[in-house]
Amino acid sequence: MFRFLHSSDLHLGKPFGRFPEDVRARLRQARAEALPRLADLARAHGATHVLLAGDTFDQTTPAPTTVRHALNAMAGAEGVEWVLLPGNHDHANATELWRQVRRDAPANVTALLDPAPHALPGAVILPAPPAERHPGRDLTDWFDSADTGEALRIGLAHGSVTDFDSSEEGGSAVIAPDRAARAGLAWLALGDWHGQRQIGPRCWYSGTPEADSFKHATPPSALLVELDGPGAPPRVTALPTGALHWSRLRLELDAQDDPLAAHATVLPELADRARTLLDLRISGQLRPAARADLDHAIARVAPDFLWHRADSDALALVQDGTDLDLIDHHGALRATAETLVAEAEDPALDPEIRATARAALQQLFTYALEDRA
Repeated sequence: MFRFLHSSDLHLGKPFGRFPEDVRARLRQARAEALPRLADLARAHGATHVLLAGDTFDQTTPAPTTVRHALNAMAGAEGVEWVLLPGNHDHANATELWRQVRRDAPANVTALLDPAPHALPGAVILPAPPAERHPGRDLTDWFDSADTGEALRIGLAHGSVTDFDSSEEGGSAVIAPDRAARAGLAWLALGDWHGQRQIGPRCWYSGTPEADSFKHATPPSALLVELDGPGAPPRVTALPTGALHWSRLRLELDAQDDPLAAHATVLPELADRARTLLDLRISGQLRPAARADLDHAIARVAPDFLWHRADSDALALVQDGTDLDLIDHHGALRATAETLVAEAEDPALDPEIRATARAALQQLFTYALEDRA
């Protein structure tokens, strides 16, 4: 039996430029710490090798310290062998990067930069290293005719299968979804798609071990793969790896709801918030005072999280004369509010004008409630 861990897309050194610096630092740290977590999982489950299916590094010219720290982490994984494949972000023609890897790599790290069989105890790796960011062809074609004797055949590739669009993450190659069957592979380890996904009984994307967006609902994990022999089906176990949570939540409200209770219900547990990036999408409708209460509740909990965003653009404001009294009982402000209500509810007006009126009215309520507070 050959037992190994399949992972990919660590993207070490990823800048995370849209976040504040303290958040960026924590995100980069979590990615670096994924290496010892993978090693611990491999040892705990008796896996002798960790196969990284591309994009170990986020760019072709990562900082030398990023590369050295990664290699040092791998060197410290006693009893674990690492096999690295270039991806589209760190392709094989990233000369200086792979020169440093080969120069500084410890004995338990192998980088597969050429499309040639690589023998392991009990198995042979067939790598398909991209030599550029967008090869535009199936680099696994040669697997079909590769001579590996009686050994277990394991393919290692990075890119998108032909019936699968990974363009949002920079899909670099076009891989036949039935390549594992065509080439007689016991396993085809794929990288590029950042969420875990099964393509066939012997072909999976492992996904990244540490999430880097809100896109994928499945928690990050590595795949423990156990191969008993050339004809036996693989045994596959997903092992959780993520240290941080990326959580996109939706809160649908009605004017009759208690918005504070509804908001509290969807929030993660307090103990989890410091390692959670929360993207809260709020929709529905509320009365002005309830909307103000919700805004204050959101502002109170936001510092609990590693990063927090609440998008309430789809939350409509509903009001009647009683609500308008919050702005003023009479005078210019009251007249302005009544005009805005009429424009917002007039079906004869252009939708853009009505939307502008609703936004202006909401802002007027906000100012009035802030003054009262």
